[in-house]
Amino acid sequence: MKRAASKSSGFSAEEKAAMREAVRERAKKGGDGEADLLEKVAKMPPADRAMATRLHAIMKKHAPHLQPKTWYGMPAYANGEKIICYFQNASKFKARYGTLGFSDKAMLDDGAMWPVAYALMKLGPAEEAKIVALVKKASAAS
Repeated sequence: MKRAASKSSGFSAEEKAAMREAVRERAKKGGDGEADLLEKVAKMPPADRAMATRLHAIMKKHAPHLQPKTWYGMPAYANGEKIICYFQNASKFKARYGTLGFSDKAMLDDGAMWPVAYALMKLGPAEEAKIVALVKKASAAS
């Protein structure tokens, strides 16, 4: 009996593009990480661009020692080569919301289970206050 061939969907076009971005970023080594980040932000749709721009201002003010860069084509902030946090804009993977994510290097540990990624639908004063607290905790640990 012949088995029907299963068709694997593999990676989406967006995922493949992100992987190509990561390869370019690794090959580049050096350069101006902030310029690269701002270039990516400038290419985002207006709503994503506004959120990324505000997040960048928060990072510069509250975690100035973290270096802006891109990571898989997304705005990110690092301590040396270690990514501490990143912003995945909603349009990158055709998602309903943007995501502010933190790596394990951010040390946001809180017991045996804690969130490391946050959905962002809007960025008002309440959300900014939460982000500032998270960024301060993450940057103090890094």
